[in-house]
Formats: sequence, structure tokens, C-alpha cells
Amino acid sequence: MTMAYQQKLAEKLTILNDRGVGVLLRMNYIKKTCSDSKLRPQFLMEKTMEASVKYINKKFPNIDFRGNSQQHLTSIQRQKSEVMMAMASYYDSFLDVMEFRDHVYELLNTIDACQCFFNIAVNFDFTKNYLELIVTYTSVIIMLSRIDDKKVLVGMYNCAHEMSNGSSDPAYPRLAQMLMEYEQPMKKLTEEFGPHTKAVTEALLSLQMLYPRRNLPAEQWRSAQLLSLLSAPAAMLDPTPCDTTACEYLSVEVMERWILFGFLLCHSSLNSNQSSQELWKMALRSGLYLTVVRDETINIHKVTEDYFDSLKGYSKRVADIKECREHAIANCGVMHRERRSFLRHALKELVKILEDEPGLLGPKALFVFMALSFSRDEVLWLVRHSENIPKTKTPEDYVDSQMAELLFYMERLRTLMTKYDRVVQRYHILYLAKFDTLLLNDTIQNMYVCPEEESILMTSFVSTLSELTVNQVKNGEEFDLRAIRLDWLRLQAYTSVSKAPLMLKDYPDLAKIMNMTQFHTKMVDNIQEMLHETSDLSILCFYPRVFEKMFSLSSEEVSMQRYLMSFPLACSRFSQCAHPLCPEEKRCLRLCVTFLEEIARQTSSIILDICAEQSNLNDQLLPKHCGQTISAARNKKQKKQTPKKEVQKAKPGTESQRKDRAIVTKSVSFHPCVLTQTVISLLSIHLCILIIYPTYLNLSTYHLDSGKNKVIVKMVHYNQTTQEISRPSDLLAGVRAYTASLHTLSRYLSLDVTRLVKNVLLQQTQPLDSYGGQTITTLYTNWYLESLLRQASSALIIHCPTMHCFVNQTSENEQSFKAEEYSDIVEMQALAELIGPYGLKFLSENLMWHITSQVGELKKLVIENMDVLVQMRANFDKPEAMVNLQKRLPAGDNVLKRMTIIGVILSFRAMAQDTLEDHCPYLMGPIESLRDLVSPDTDIKVTLSVFELASAAGLKCDIDPALVAAIANMRTDNTSIEEEYKLTCLLLVYIAVSLPMLALDPSSCYSREYGGHSNNIHCLATAVNQLSAAMFTVQNKNIEQHLKEFLLVASSTLLQLGQNVENRVDSKNRDSIYLLLHMIVEASPFLSQDMLESCFPYVLLRNAYREVYKALYSS
Repeated sequence: MTMAYQQKLAEKLTILNDRGVGVLLRMNYIKKTCSDSKLRPQFLMEKTMEASVKYINKKFPNIDFRGNSQQHLTSIQRQKSEVMMAMASYYDSFLDVMEFRDHVYELLNTIDACQCFFNIAVNFDFTKNYLELIVTYTSVIIMLSRIDDKKVLVGMYNCAHEMSNGSSDPAYPRLAQMLMEYEQPMKKLTEEFGPHTKAVTEALLSLQMLYPRRNLPAEQWRSAQLLSLLSAPAAMLDPTPCDTTACEYLSVEVMERWILFGFLLCHSSLNSNQSSQELWKMALRSGLYLTVVRDETINIHKVTEDYFDSLKGYSKRVADIKECREHAIANCGVMHRERRSFLRHALKELVKILEDEPGLLGPKALFVFMALSFSRDEVLWLVRHSENIPKTKTPEDYVDSQMAELLFYMERLRTLMTKYDRVVQRYHILYLAKFDTLLLNDTIQNMYVCPEEESILMTSFVSTLSELTVNQVKNGEEFDLRAIRLDWLRLQAYTSVSKAPLMLKDYPDLAKIMNMTQFHTKMVDNIQEMLHETSDLSILCFYPRVFEKMFSLSSEEVSMQRYLMSFPLACSRFSQCAHPLCPEEKRCLRLCVTFLEEIARQTSSIILDICAEQSNLNDQLLPKHCGQTISAARNKKQKKQTPKKEVQKAKPGTESQRKDRAIVTKSVSFHPCVLTQTVISLLSIHLCILIIYPTYLNLSTYHLDSGKNKVIVKMVHYNQTTQEISRPSDLLAGVRAYTASLHTLSRYLSLDVTRLVKNVLLQQTQPLDSYGGQTITTLYTNWYLESLLRQASSALIIHCPTMHCFVNQTSENEQSFKAEEYSDIVEMQALAELIGPYGLKFLSENLMWHITSQVGELKKLVIENMDVLVQMRANFDKPEAMVNLQKRLPAGDNVLKRMTIIGVILSFRAMAQDTLEDHCPYLMGPIESLRDLVSPDTDIKVTLSVFELASAAGLKCDIDPALVAAIANMRTDNTSIEEEYKLTCLLLVYIAVSLPMLALDPSSCYSREYGGHSNNIHCLATAVNQLSAAMFTVQNKNIEQHLKEFLLVASSTLLQLGQNVENRVDSKNRDSIYLLLHMIVEASPFLSQDMLESCFPYVLLRNAYREVYKALYSS
């Protein structure tokens, strides 16, 4: 007994188990490093080292450093310091293995010498730590044997050490011997564990009651109503009755590793003990692969069979292995699939009840950890076998498209335990103080033998637990009961040795009470560690391909989409798998971002699907769709027969009519209340999502932004080939429908619709959005320039001042669109609302580019005919000279054509600018006052600044600041202001003397209906006034004076047109051209009717109006 106290078995088991895990991870890291060409040590890949590497591999461990062999090690000699430094960490890691092996040998021999008793149901922690140490040690040796370069790593270090220090490393001989011994690890391990067979077998056979009970098929789980709180409603508030509390949440995978590794090492008991055989075969039938560490697995059937084949008298065991393997291949997949199916429903029921009544987490905490442990085992089993699917008729059993649901409910249980940890603490503190302490005290009092050391420990248990109170929870005190648990492990070790005064196996009640008490103490201070123990899935980060496949399959299932957030939540705990002995271990953390991006994409897709359906329904209510209904009603009233070919469209609202609830129509499936459930699950699982992943909402908004940008552009329906495009009002209605749907969804989701819509629409006012895609501003600008205004320039479309729009010209060729449907006041207001001031500015800049192109061509024409124009300007009041000069002046129609194009563009721009008046209603008054204060004497820079402000607000200005800027930018260094001024004056002369030519055009007739001419020459009025004002402003000249000059020249040439009595053809549309002169004066802020009457008789204008209207009525 004194030896048991002195040996400190409990402490050594605890320390060695933790140390063993670290050493195991180091071996795994070295294996992964050496097998990866990107991470492999540099000296193993250098060509100069190839000879040394081959020589060390060949001669290891007896490497000769002298004589002829020295030439093979020359490369190491040159870089001995670098080699030694690079190989030091690997060499030290192998030394750690040797040191760990020595300590394990010593402890196992001590335990054998003490003849310790093992029973998982009695001394649970002692037995568990013992079996775990054996499995950890076996795993270390297996991983050591899998490192192909271990001899090279150790040999190179030792060579560099000898070359540097003149002697080998002291530990090298033993280390080299160990590496040679474990070339065939199973053979050596079984030799080592021969003396420990009795203790190992005893520990494993203690599982024969537990393991079969835990390894039942789903049918028996279901018939026993496992994990169901509703199976016994009357006992729902009672604590879970259990004699083996800790065994209930012990991992089945862990037990299988114990059994299969244990009986492989101590195989002699399989031939001598029938119970050992049955337990071993049951574990063999449960699966094909066991985890060694991380993603390293072992095909236990193959390894065991290969080893038993080399032994005499094991032919029956080999046959058993083959039979178990066939059984596992045939039945394992479907058995585990059924278990996962059962657990999904069981966990769902458990979560729903505990969410509704979180107070049940106190008495039913064991149920939670059992559910988590069972689920974790099934998830990891599937992960292990998904990487190594056997040849089977049902490979679908190794694929699970519903894994998301199981992971989701595991996460919900973890969340509930974390959220209501105070509830669990309060319950178990009361349980410990009011029940466990009293029961433990009574048990101790009834013990007939109680040595001093054990008595001290048990007395401390009672005193510590009796001091716990609920007030400590209320005051927020931190609990630390680890000392009690370690003392209980010590007591197990003391009372499990042979010939101990107090044998724990003689007092099963004490063991049961203490095991239960230990669980209760963990519920007070160690809930997170318990959650980690029972539900840790951090190993998934080492199976990225399998995990991604699970996510992909689940995301394809519509019913699973609401559970997808469980995947990134599982990723949040990948950092927990780190170990201090291997901090550099690489973990695949990119999965988290991948999952979040895909979930965000799916979330935005669902939201946009809802919006799209609502937009379609809203579109059916637009006035443009009621024409057929009105026509049908009219025909019915007039008793006309409806054409047979005409198919009656369904009226809005019919999509919601159902005769059978089982029939799910599109409108029902896309109803916000239905799809919002999915979105809520995706976005609002728990507040911790936002804490763990603060970028998730940014990702979701990112996808919504890009998705809505694409949707809006798609709703434009722009076809570059046919030049078809949606009307701005239709697009605006669609955008409003989308926005209304998003606002509806925002009632259920934490979605900032205002910011989202503003962000998207603001991007649409720019030429390109933030993703580099085209926007509606670009599309509509291109369409209005290339389709509407291009046809208006050819007079196929007419600018109609009376209706403030463009209309189609009546022609034989039918137009692809009706101009008035895209340019009336409603459409222009819709366009302005969609593209906003920034978009209108972009449109204006494009229009100005086209205007400056035409101005450039006009200047070229003026320069070509400068001499004639100078003479005409001097002799405009001499009819005879003008007649001769006009004959020498070509291209007058070209000048008028280009000026008409400029006028059409400016007219369209004015229509677009007019829609901005309602953009800032509260600022219109002050802006108008500023504009009205501007006078001819005001400084030109101030004038342009005020006009720019007024123009941006949609007000008309005497001088167009945008046109002024465009004209000013045309000027080059080669031309002076005087030259530009001269060209401008002559351009006005050119226009004025060319006006009579318009009378020859049959389409120059004035239309009262349109308020303009059929060939758009009435737009000359806008062009002449705005262009001349802009050009003279740039040149700092008097606008009014030069426009008067233009009026004089134009009046003179038009009066000469009236005097030409001989050629009546010239005067066919003379009256319409007279009206054009009147329009120029009316449209000008610088000319007046008095000025016009001084040079052109008013009686001619009056007669012209009369003749035009008379001709209109006669036609």
C-alpha cells in the first residue's frame, strides 16, 4: 500500500497521457511535412545531398565517418552547422518518442507489479487513463513507423553532430536501435505487451457489459425511446437515474480503439478467453478503419490479419477476421445510416423541448452529453469511411446529404448548454450540497475499513462539497473543483492495487456515488470541457475534401439549406485541436470562409427569388396589361365575338387560388412567410454567429449587393442587337417591388434594407458598379444615344414640344419602339429617379461629347468657306451681292443638318433636366432667387457657378454651364480667342444665310399638332440660342449684340426668299420657315419681339401662321 502512495500512479497516468498526445501530434506533423514537397526539409531535396541521403539510408545505423565513406558525406561536411540546425527539431522529436516509451514501460511495469484492478464501471478514470495510455503509445509507434525519412533525419543530424563535436550524440545509439526495432511495429509491440496481457485483458473485459449496450442498432434505440424526454412525462423533472454516469457518454469510437488495439497487442487472450473473442469480434464488425491521429487511419482488419497470419495457431482468428470484415462491408453502412437518421429526430425533439423549457437542462444534462457523444461518433465514423469507401453494392450508405441537420442540432445543444450554464450550475450545486454530500457521508460512515490516507481524501470531499451554495452562483463566483476530481483519481489508484487495505471493488456503492459526484462537479465548473469531450469535431479540419462534400450535398437539398450554418460553426472550433507540443501544425481554416461565402450566396439568392416573384406579381398589375381585359369587356358589352386565336390571359390573383392544399403553387412556395423560414435559419441561428464571424453579414450583404446589381441590370432587358430595352417606368416599378419585398423580409430578418438599396442604386448611377459591371446608367445612356436620338437626327423620330416628348414619324417601315413611350414626362421622371443626378450628369457628358463633335465639323465647314462668309457678313443687306455669294457657298444643308442634330440633343437634355425640379423641393426657392439675381454685369465666373447650381437643380438658365465647359475644352493651343470668335460669328452667318434652303425640303412644314416641324428643324431655335450663348461666353463677348446681328442676316435672307416670285418652289414651305425665325426669338433670353419686328415685319409672321393653319385644315 505504501508503494501505491509513493508511485503516484494517478499523476503519472495523467501527465503521460497528455505528453503522449503531444508526441503523437509531433510524429504526425513530421510525417506530413516529409511527404509534402512544399514543406519537406530543404536538405532532403537538394541534389548535392542525394549521395549523402542514399548512403545514410543504406548504412543506417552504422554510418562510417572515416575512410572511403567520407566522400559520400562531403556535402554534409560543408554545411554541418546548417544541417544540424535544420535537423535539430526532428531529432529532438524522436528523442521525445524514446523518452515517452521509457516512461510508459516504467509505468506499465509498476502497474503490473502493483497488480492493479481495472473495471470501467468502478474505477472509471483509472481504467480509462490506463487504456488511453496504451492506445496513445501504440499510435505513436505506428506513426513513427510511417515516417519514411526517419533514418535520414536522425542520421544526418548525428553526422553533422560528429563532424562539429568530434563525437556522436550520446542518445544516438539507443535512438537508432529503437528506429530499427520498430521497422515492423506490431511484432515489437506485441512482444512488449506480452507481460501486460493479464492487466490489459481485465481492463478490456470490463467493457463487455458497456460496449454491447452502447453498440446497438437504431431499431433497438428507437424501441427503447433512447434520449426521449417524452417517453416518461411524469419523470421529466427527475434526475437521470444511472449507476455508470461517466460510461454513458463515453465515446464508442474510443472503446473500439481500446478493444481492437488492446487485443491486437495482447492477442493470446483471444485463444484462451471466449468473452475476449466475442468482444473483439463485435468491435471488428462495427467498422473497417480506426483513427490513429488526425486524418491518419488504420485498416484494422488488414493489419490484424497480416500479423495473425505470421503466427502459429491463429488460423481460426484469421477466419474470424475475414468473416467480420465481410459482415462490416455488408451491414455497417446501413446500420450507421439508420443511426444518423434516428439521432437527427431524437436531437430535434430534445432541442425543441429544452428550448421551450431550459430548466430541464439541470436534471437532464446527462441526456445532452449522451446525445452529443452518440452524434459525434456517427459523424466521425462517416468521415473516416468516406475517405476509404469499401467495394460494396450500396456506396450511397457512405454519403449523407442530411448531415447539416445533425450538425445543426449538435450546435443547438452546445449553444443551449452554454447559454443556460447558470441554470445547470444552480441545479447541480444544490444536488451536490443536498444529496451527493449526504449520501457520500452515509456511505463513508458505513465502511468498516477506512485507512488514514483514504479517510483524509473522502473527508475533504464531503467538506468541500458541503460548502457549496447557490449564492455563489448569484454572486458570479468562479468555481474550480478540479482538486476533487484529481483526488478521486488518486483514491481510485490507491484502492485498486493488490492487497490495499481498502479495495474499491469491495465498495461498489462508493464508486457509483463518486463517479456520479464527479459528473456533477463538472456541471458546476467544467461544462465547456465536457462539451469539448463529447462533441469535439475539430478533426474535420483535417478532412477538408470530405467536409466540403458534405456541405455541397447538404446545400443541394432544399430542406437542408436552413441548417447550413452548422458547417462554419463547426469550423469555429478548429482552433481547439491545437496542442502546445505542436503549435506549428497546419489546420485547414479556409473552409470557414468557403462555407460562409456559399451560405451568403444562397441566402441572397433566396431573398432575390422572393423579390423576383413579388416583382412579377406586381408587374401583372401595371396598366399596360389591362388592354386585353378592357377589350374583352368592351366586346362583351357590344356582343362582339372574341377571336378564337386569342388566348385569354390569367388575371392577377389567380396564382393564389387552390382547390387542394397539397398543391403547392409557385406563388405559395415563394411566399415570404415560407421562404423566410429558410432565410431566418441561415441568417439568425444565434447571436454567437455574429461574434464568431463578424464578416458573415458583410459577406451576405456583398452577395445581396452584387445580386441586386445584376438583377436590376437584367430587368432592363437590354438587347444590343435589336436595341430593345425596358421602359424606365417599368424598371422603376420593378425596383420598387423589389424594395417593398426586402422591407417585408426585414420584419423577420436583421437586414438593413435602406442601406442596401441606397448602396445598390447609388452604384447604378455610375458608369460601372463596384464589381466592374455595366449599370442602368450606361445602358440607358447608350440606348438613348444610339436608338432614340440617332433616329431623331434622321427625322424618323420627331421632337414634339406640345407633348414634351419625342414621337415616331409616320412611315412605311414600322419602328421597333414607340418614342413617346420612352421620352414622355413620366418616363423621363422615372429615368431621373433611377439614375439620379450622377447618372444624368453622365448622360449629359455623353450628349455634350456628341455636340462638340458636331461643332468641330461645323468649324471645319466655316474655315473652308471663310472668304465667302466674310463677304456675306459685310453685304447681307445687298440682295444682288447676296445672290451671287450664295451661289458660291456650298454645304448649307450640311450646316443646317448638324445644327439640327445639336438642337435635338439639347432638346432631349432639357427634357431630362426638367425632371430634376422635384429632386430637392426645399432648396428650389433659394436656388431660383440666386439665379434671378444674376445680371449681365455679374462676373462671368460667378454667373457660371450659379447657373451650374441651378442647372443641377433642374432650372433653366440663360447660359448652359455644361455646354460652356464642353466648348471651352475644345479649344487647343494652336487657336487664339480672336480666331475662335471670328469662327463663331461666321458660323452664325453661315446658319442665317442657309435658312432659306429649308424651304426646299418638303418635310419642313410646320405641324400644329406637334408644335414643330416634321424634320425637327424647330430644334434649330434651341441650338442657335444655346450654342451661340456658350461660345460667346467662352470668348467673353456680348451675346445679345451678336444674336441681333444673326437676326438681321436671317431676316434679310428670308425676306429675299419672299421676293422670289419667279420660282414658286422656293416658297412652298416659306411660311413654316418664317415661323422658325419666330421660334428662335421666342426661345432666346437675349432677343425680343421688338428686335424681331424692327427687321422682320410682324404681318409676315401673322400671315405665315394663318397660311400654315389653313394648309393643315385643308389637308
